[in-house]
Amino acid sequence: MDMGTFRGIITLLTLISFLGIVWWAYSKRRKKDFDEAAHLPFADDELPNRDNRVSNGEADTRHADSRKDKGDNNA
Repeated sequence: MDMGTFRGIITLLTLISFLGIVWWAYSKRRKKDFDEAAHLPFADDELPNRDNRVSNGEADTRHADSRKDKGDNNA
């Protein structure tokens, strides 16, 4: 087997791999998963913005001071 035949086989295997990945990515079975992944950056928009609460004068009481949690009365 000479080098030209070897390169031809590698090129053919690469082309087949590429077409397999394209077929997998565009298959109808994967559409739901890809649509869900496409909307992930917008999933956090429903959470309240902590900076807005602090600037509005509201105290964030969800997280207690760690020293108070440990019983340190000097806090």
